[in-house]
Amino acid sequence: MKTLALAVALLTAAPLSAADLADVKARGTLRVIVMPLSATDEFFPLPAGARPGFDRALLDGFVALHRIKLEVVAVEGWDNLIPALLQGRGDLIAGRFTVTDTRLKQIAFTSEVFPSRNVVLTRKPHAPVATVEALREEKVGTIKGSSMAEAVRAVVPAPNVDDSFPPGGLPGALVAGKVSAVVLGVESAIAAQRQDQEMELGTFVGPPRSLAYGVRKQDAALLQALNEYIDNVRRTPTWSRLVVEYFGASAPDILRKVRSN
Repeated sequence: MKTLALAVALLTAAPLSAADLADVKARGTLRVIVMPLSATDEFFPLPAGARPGFDRALLDGFVALHRIKLEVVAVEGWDNLIPALLQGRGDLIAGRFTVTDTRLKQIAFTSEVFPSRNVVLTRKPHAPVATVEALREEKVGTIKGSSMAEAVRAVVPAPNVDDSFPPGGLPGALVAGKVSAVVLGVESAIAAQRQDQEMELGTFVGPPRSLAYGVRKQDAALLQALNEYIDNVRRTPTWSRLVVEYFGASAPDILRKVRSN
C-alpha cells in the first residue's frame, strides 16, 4: 500500500472551506480528521504502520470506489476534533469516534462502523469491578474531552476521577498503579487485554454505543454516500474479517455481549 502524506492541521490556521460530496470529488481528496494515538492503533495508526487500521481500511475502500485520494488531517486532543470539522479543516472525523448525545447536537454521524460500549478495565491482582456501585469506590482514570470521560462523570464522584492522562495512556496508568480502574470503549479494552493478559474486563458502564464517522450536518450527500458504503460492507464478510484481524478471534463473541447484556 502506498504511503499517504500526513497533513497536520493546526487549529490556529485559517479554516478551509467546507465541502459536500461533489466538492470532495472535484478536489480529488477526502480529508479525514483524526486524533493521533500511536503507530499501532487498531483503528487509524499514525504515523502509518504496516497495517492501515480498521477505519483506514474501510475508508481506503470508500475513496477507491469514488476514485479520489485520502488525506489525513491530524489534531491534538479529542475535544479539538469537532471544532476542526466545523471550521472546514476536513470532511469527516474518524478513528474510534463514539456517537454521543452531546456530539449529535453539533454534527451528524454515519451508520455504525463498529459496536461499542464502555467497560471497566482493571489489572491483576485487582479483582474485576463487577458493578457500577463498586466502580464509585475506585480511583478511576479517564481522558479529558473523551466520550469515556462523559460516562465516568455520570456515575463516579468527582474526587475519585483523574482525567489527567493522555490519549492512549489509561492502560499504562493501571500498570503504574496511578489508578485502580479505568473506563474504556470495549474496542480499546479488548486491544489492551490482548497486549497485557493481566488486564481484566468488568462491568459495562451505560448503554450500548456506536463508533461511526462524524460529518457536518449540512453535508447530506457525503453522509448518504458513506452510509450506503458502510451498510454494504457490514453485509459482507469483509467487516467480520477486519474485526478478527485487528481485535482477535474472541472479539466477535465479546461484541455480541455488548449488544445482548
